[in-house]
Amino acid sequence: MKLTVNGETMEFDGTTVADLVRQQGLAGRRLAVEINREIVPKGVHDSHALKDGDVIEIVHAIGGG
Repeated sequence: MKLTVNGETMEFDGTTVADLVRQQGLAGRRLAVEINREIVPKGVHDSHALKDGDVIEIVHAIGGG
């Protein structure tokens, strides 16, 4: 399926948000995922299925002080 992730079109062969996060090398990091302008809570990343044409924004939480 084709997805747009952070403004770039990509081919994706997984099925869930968790699959995408792992493929992007972001597993275990603090981040927020928005799909088609709606935040997807981390607790449902394993079950939230992606669809062809989804527009996804992944934002990394960066701490500082």
